[in-house]
Amino acid sequence: METRKVQLSGGTTYTISLPKSWAQEHGIDAGSALSLYPNGDGSLLVETGADRTTETRSTTVDVSTDSDSAIRQWIHALHAVGFDTVTLVDRTGHSTEHREIIEDTVANLSGFELLEAGDTKIRLTNLIDAENVDIRKSMLRLRLVMLGMHRDAVSAVLTDDETLAQRVIDRDNEADKLFAMVTRHFRRALTNLHEVEKLEYTRDELFEYYYVCRQFERIADHAERIARFTSDPEVTIPASFEDRIDSLASSSRQIINSAADVILADAGVEGAQTALTQRDELTADLRSLDRDLYAHDDPAEAYVVGLLLNSIRRTGEYGANIAGIAIQQCARECECPD
Repeated sequence: METRKVQLSGGTTYTISLPKSWAQEHGIDAGSALSLYPNGDGSLLVETGADRTTETRSTTVDVSTDSDSAIRQWIHALHAVGFDTVTLVDRTGHSTEHREIIEDTVANLSGFELLEAGDTKIRLTNLIDAENVDIRKSMLRLRLVMLGMHRDAVSAVLTDDETLAQRVIDRDNEADKLFAMVTRHFRRALTNLHEVEKLEYTRDELFEYYYVCRQFERIADHAERIARFTSDPEVTIPASFEDRIDSLASSSRQIINSAADVILADAGVEGAQTALTQRDELTADLRSLDRDLYAHDDPAEAYVVGLLLNSIRRTGEYGANIAGIAIQQCARECECPD
């Protein structure tokens, strides 16, 4: 660390000198333009280089020998880390199957569009700027989708409603798409201060929102898993367990609501503490039902119920994770007297 004394120049402007070695290292001379970013914590970040407000990140990836799965993984990764333009090259020519894979993958990523499709090159571009993204609203939407999926999935498996179960499975794409968008802008904000300014949240807040959305997305995945039980003709839920399973699933969703309200509705730290207590109560109730399963006379039914209870247990744990980050948020914002 180096210390500089603030000087008054011309009676109206405060000036400080820059370390000469640092300036030389970064090619800064008299007349060079620097970007300044005042932070709420009293720090001031100085950035060298050209204006990055209109900077775009581009890359080219050779997928000539990649499998369908690998191509999907590439596109998801390039979207997540924040590239604006991506060119996928296949030296032997993109097959019809590869084109369909690329189009299908891009359709499930907010902002990415297929801009150009040639014989050997397919170009993707991002059309959504951070100025047009509201991370908090995306969280609220993801929460709504996830809770609806979980509620309907449990209802579908208990009533053997395959139509409702399929709707749950289809909605998982929306949950994945929302989470992918939040992930993209959070990752970009880690390395680009202009992204932070456009999103209008601090990096602390963006991390907390990303972390909560990650839990929402995991719960949505478990909802899809629950819904898929309905499509298996060999899966049956004993009638004697149905009410208890429904009640436990409802309790797991209440944990999520109690914790998420602290982040999204300023409910206060008590909501997070309540969620953790509810998680402990849910765990105890699940153990009780687990013990009852040992006495069930149909091992196949007991196995399926066990898998279902595990998803409910995981849902409660993800809700507890949200409660944990909510308490951290409250601690970060706490102003305690000396």
